Amino acid sequence: MSSQEEILSDGRFSCVARDPRFWEMPEKERKVKIDKRFRAMFHDKKFKLRYTVDKRGRPVNYSSAENLRKFYALSESDSDLSESESKELALRKKKKKKAKGKGEADS
Repeated sequence: MSSQEEILSDGRFSCVARDPRFWEMPEKERKVKIDKRFRAMFHDKKFKLRYTVDKRGRPVNYSSAENLRKFYALSESDSDLSESESKELALRKKKKKKAKGKGEADS
């Protein structure tokens, strides 16, 4: 097999390197950006399906949630919000656990 440089130096294929139709899509543009209204689809059970076979009948073990993460991404501002909201929820859970622990210790 020839190396990539040899193929691109061939006159028949030299236009491939310059043609934007054949450029690889940037990582930032690959995923569709969605806003915070639809972020529930990443963790909601209604959107999660378990697949046992692929479209050709071969056995597989993956879920639709993996495909969602592969093709969709939260927009920049919404992902920051979701991180801060998740931190707030974690703090609230810790406070509730501490309050329950104190209540049980008093009784």
